[in-house]
Amino acid sequence: MKSLVIFDLDGTLLNTIADLGTACNYALEKMGYPSHPISAYNFMVGNGVRKLMQRAEPDADPATIDRLLEYFREYYDQHCTDNTVPYPGIPELLEELTSKGVKVAVATNKYQSAATHIINHYFPDIPFVAVMGQIEERPVKPDPSVVFAVLSASPAPKADVVFVGDSAVDIETARRACVDSIGVTWGFRPISELRRAYADNIVNNPQDIMRIVTSPYSFL
Repeated sequence: MKSLVIFDLDGTLLNTIADLGTACNYALEKMGYPSHPISAYNFMVGNGVRKLMQRAEPDADPATIDRLLEYFREYYDQHCTDNTVPYPGIPELLEELTSKGVKVAVATNKYQSAATHIINHYFPDIPFVAVMGQIEERPVKPDPSVVFAVLSASPAPKADVVFVGDSAVDIETARRACVDSIGVTWGFRPISELRRAYADNIVNNPQDIMRIVTSPYSFL
């Protein structure tokens, strides 16, 4: 049985793509660039907001990226809960895990203030042991530093930890941190990406996570 489950946020706990895409389009339009269909953002997000801006406008120079980031945060900070929703079964999963004494945490490339606000908004009653977002002094995933930050806040043997995410970035983060991984198929990336990344397990619904985490065996 695992004692600590570390969740990615975007595409894993919450469907945030509409609000992320709308905020990015706002920034692009403010700078005179064309916007993108919201569906296109599924493959732009996942590596932090700076990389999102770079993918949305590949020809932008660093100074322009900085301006785009300012406009993105200007909009997103005010509208990050307009269309975002928890994935079906996620609130129940978090409640069941914590009721059984399993610790839960968040490790995301979303910038820290937004991550904290969103988690508090959607899951106010869940006692997360850590919510680790992107901060300037810590590299973004797949660098494993964010996992180590969680383990510093809530120590646990790595054999008792599992990282849950929807993308190859998350699976690579788990591998670099030397913890087990679960890839979820309801997020932003296709199952083929999770398979290519060699996720230790791939699940189609949140209850499968519960089954794996509470298994008496080391891992299924």
